[in-house]
Amino acid sequence: MSFSGYAESDASFGLPPLPAFSSVTPLLDGVTRMRVWQASPDRWRVDTLSDAGENDTYQAGDTTFVWDSGEQLLTGIYGAEDIRLPRAADLVPSALAIRLISWAGPGARLSSLPPRRVAGQSAAGLAISPASPASTISQADIWASPASGLPLLVEVFGHGSSRPALETQFLQAGPWTPDDAVLVPQHGPGTGFTSTTPGDFAGVLSNLADVRLPDRLAGLARQRSPVPQIGVYGSGLTSFAVLAFSRGTGGQLISDALNAGAARLKFPHGFGAVAAAPLISLVLLHSCRSPTILLVGLVSEATLEQAAATLAARPGPRG
Repeated sequence: MSFSGYAESDASFGLPPLPAFSSVTPLLDGVTRMRVWQASPDRWRVDTLSDAGENDTYQAGDTTFVWDSGEQLLTGIYGAEDIRLPRAADLVPSALAIRLISWAGPGARLSSLPPRRVAGQSAAGLAISPASPASTISQADIWASPASGLPLLVEVFGHGSSRPALETQFLQAGPWTPDDAVLVPQHGPGTGFTSTTPGDFAGVLSNLADVRLPDRLAGLARQRSPVPQIGVYGSGLTSFAVLAFSRGTGGQLISDALNAGAARLKFPHGFGAVAAAPLISLVLLHSCRSPTILLVGLVSEATLEQAAATLAARPGPRG
């Protein structure tokens, strides 16, 4: 269905703020306000609203446009983004619900929840519990409109907490007739325009290094990844990614993490940093044998430390 609405997410992850991921930090700690228009899954617009202005993202197939009101700059990103940092549009209830359901896997436990009133509508509830207790997610609750199937509210819980670490909901939502005047960005007088490729727009992720990774880490099998420089282990709601960064970028990441309060780790051939939040854990590994490696995902810090120790013990700069 085509729809429009206004949504807010409220997250309390508590991860250390890293300058290289400064665009992601506000999404994981605090309230994100979003105005949404969607004609189809690959044709939509999400405006992120703040006291300082707004940032708008337009999706038109494989082309993305980003408007920065502070810079008065429209950026066209031409080509599919196989790798990118999380963005506000990922927190729209409909987008997050679809991702959680697709990641749940065949072994996940599903159960119904009592209906709730969301965005002025009676919404039906579904609870998803990951099959593996190793997941940092204990349960994800989704409420959707029975008439349209549009997810209206998503709550994601970590273990041992009755308060969701992430809650995102529509405060207003309904059917919408697609309008190009809304979905096509306007490049007005006095504003700038620039174009780029997905790789150049990936920020810190454009500084990935090649590193040979094993088929298994911490007991989890490596999965296929659309980006060869990224290793993905496990599946769905019990998975983590391994990324290697160039020495300059990686060294700065380690320094920033330790300065921001991450705990220091020691390995026989290097050192690292570890931080854990209700839903996400991350470990950084710096070794004389390889580029700096980031391990991050929906598994415990102990699991990531075990995987990092295995990588630190591997001989040679490329495995």
